[in-house]
Amino acid sequence: MTIHLPDAQGGLRAYEPRTEPLALTPGAPLASRTVFSAAHVVADPYADVTPDSPAAVDWDATLAFRRHLWSHGLGVAEAMDTAQRGMGLDWAGAAELIRRSAAEAKAVGGRIACGVGTDQITAGSLVEVRAAYEEQLALVEESGAQAILMASRALAAAASGPEDYLEVYGHLLRQAAEPVVLHWLGPMFDPALEGYWGSSDLDAATDTFLEVIAAHPDKVDGIKVSLLDARREVELRRRLPDGVRCYTGDDFNYPELIAGDEQGFSHALLGIFDPLGPLAAEAVRVLDTGNVVGFRELLDPTVELSRHLFQTPTRFYKTGVVFLAWLAGHQSHFTMVGGLQSARSLPHFARAYELADGLGLFPDPKLAEERMRNLLSLYGVDR
Repeated sequence: MTIHLPDAQGGLRAYEPRTEPLALTPGAPLASRTVFSAAHVVADPYADVTPDSPAAVDWDATLAFRRHLWSHGLGVAEAMDTAQRGMGLDWAGAAELIRRSAAEAKAVGGRIACGVGTDQITAGSLVEVRAAYEEQLALVEESGAQAILMASRALAAAASGPEDYLEVYGHLLRQAAEPVVLHWLGPMFDPALEGYWGSSDLDAATDTFLEVIAAHPDKVDGIKVSLLDARREVELRRRLPDGVRCYTGDDFNYPELIAGDEQGFSHALLGIFDPLGPLAAEAVRVLDTGNVVGFRELLDPTVELSRHLFQTPTRFYKTGVVFLAWLAGHQSHFTMVGGLQSARSLPHFARAYELADGLGLFPDPKLAEERMRNLLSLYGVDR
């Protein structure tokens, strides 16, 4: 049945939803690439909260979504920016999320890595920043998860130059019990991270980043790069020490970066693999057989949806991710911690629905259509 969707020009366009989903079922473990999906949190829709309240999380639905990702062979990157760290989820909520998800991963045999940051403080000296990192690193390691050292707003504010990053990260890597993932999140994802690694010149920042890794290669499992610049990521991964992986965080260019070239490839740690989880896993299984063309045929068509969700202001991509999880039936409502469901427009949601439906991402297309119609009705679209 035709559904009328609003467009960016203020009009309505007719769209014919598909009737059958893409047939995707769990399969063999992924072999040729290590792939993490950064996962969103499900808010408790019945909690009496305000945008400034601590996050109220529906733990059952949140953990069920992680089991969904693990069932398809993906790892879960927990308590990252996709989980609204710094945008509705505070450190107390993130700490509980890490404990619960790590325990669930152990119970089902799922791979998990968790974000380590400094968001229990908003500002401070380098000593205070280092102590905040240490507190979070200890919790993640005690939970049995791998640590992802996230970029820190407080460090960006406190550091006077590259030497401060070298000191803080060097200290953390020396005390890390197991190899960690270093996360470079660009300012398009968080404006407070402008000038990270001591310079707004990305070439200079890259040199500092690589200096940190070169000093502690045995403590760095890999790097997660989220700069939305495929050329720069390729150049960076070619300069990594042997044994240090590059996990792409480029939600604009991931198919080509994961496929790689004659000199190497990227693994993946991506927010877009939250809604794309089963399809992404299937594509990597095709790549495991050496079929690069088949991999690209599956994953290339998803880029338009990803670029739509991650359009500027990029940091609000979480709204689209949760919206699609609701349409797909992974949660019963479209409510987000911090009220972030209001961060995108109705035309944005309509286009996201159309693109995701066209890809066959919804296990129950009829349910997705009904929920889209309900949303349209709430906005006053009556046909």
